[in-house]
Amino acid sequence: MKKILIAHLLVLLILSLSCGQNKSNANAENGPVKVELKQTNGKYELYRDGKPYYIYGAGCEYGDVTSIAAHGGNSFRTWSTENGRESGLEILNKALANGLTVMMGLDLEKERNGFDYNNDSLVKKQFEYMKAEVIKYKDHPALLGWGLGNELNLDYSNKKVWDAVNDLAKMIHEVDGNHPATTMLAGIHKNDVDYIKANCPDIDFLSIQMYGDVINLQQRIKDSGWDGAYIVSEWGATGHWEVGKTAWDAPIEQTSSEKADAIKNRWDKAIYSNKTHCLGSYVFLWGQKQERTPTWYGLFLESGEETEPIDVMHQAWTGKLPENRVPRLDSIFVNGKTRFENIKLKAGNNYYVEVFARDYDGDSLTITSEILPDIPEYYGTGGDYEKRPPTIQTTKSKGFSNKIAFKSPDKDGAYRVFIYVYDGNNNAATANVPFYVEK
Repeated sequence: MKKILIAHLLVLLILSLSCGQNKSNANAENGPVKVELKQTNGKYELYRDGKPYYIYGAGCEYGDVTSIAAHGGNSFRTWSTENGRESGLEILNKALANGLTVMMGLDLEKERNGFDYNNDSLVKKQFEYMKAEVIKYKDHPALLGWGLGNELNLDYSNKKVWDAVNDLAKMIHEVDGNHPATTMLAGIHKNDVDYIKANCPDIDFLSIQMYGDVINLQQRIKDSGWDGAYIVSEWGATGHWEVGKTAWDAPIEQTSSEKADAIKNRWDKAIYSNKTHCLGSYVFLWGQKQERTPTWYGLFLESGEETEPIDVMHQAWTGKLPENRVPRLDSIFVNGKTRFENIKLKAGNNYYVEVFARDYDGDSLTITSEILPDIPEYYGTGGDYEKRPPTIQTTKSKGFSNKIAFKSPDKDGAYRVFIYVYDGNNNAATANVPFYVEK
């Protein structure tokens, strides 16, 4: 924590000293740093400023980039140049202040959201906008490369999208000779790869996004026929489409400790194990978001605490564990039943959650429970925006007890009881148990 606090203070100092600069010229004053892909004796590597550069990165649209650096990372990716909270220049300047690089996203429209890649006028309009964005940021020293679209192959049929992608990649090489271009795929499949190999010569390498199935990454790449370089631009917790479900179709989320174990295994066996073609990765998500639940994919809680997968990434990036570790959550029960037992409760009755947790550092633990409804109408697709369900009730313990009481909601339907175990040092373990209320 002390190291992170010091990093925060240094960033504030640097930004305060630079705030008097003309922001429109901040990138041009420093100049670009050349990034290029090289292949030597069958091994692909990124080179930045003439030196090998392996990506130890995280996906971070709104999260705290200072903590990426504090935990040993060297890069983060975005999904767009303008995220609605910060400009691309502000994002790049924050990266530069923390010694990080940015794989900058160019947020191309998706067919599954209604965009028609047969409409030449719309495609041209998108091209011109993206070209202006590239010209705007291409000379910033923190820029690592350009990510053209995110999972454009998800629920699509029109392969002309890849023609638009290659046109943009070709334009990038013409106006920006210092940075590579890639596109982020949902998984990796032979039909997409065949088309890209034949029609997208200006893509420098592929970016692959997989979750539970990333453990089979090398076989999936082999099956697709891709033999070039790649990064893993999204990976992390097991996806909500990859887990077991309750009888009422609610996906069953892993605990934060189960996620940590899975992420460590995936890093060791699927990502870092291939240094001949893999240029690095971006773990998902360095921040918090609502996607099926408020805790499923974010490595941080809504209140800002770090969860156990961050300890895993700290060790992966630095070779050692952090000084103060996140609590370990071993198991959780509702009235003696596990998450996998299709728990049904009577409306308006009193029940309890039983939690078995421990802290590696002997920190004093406290526990909070929260009940949220499961509302399928709120679900999005492919990471699209989801509305957070309203909190029905919360209970906070004054000290740690492995049992915490709650009252079931009065209304029939699907719910989850969430448990948060805090260590008082900005760390927390979390889990949730789905249940169904019947009168």
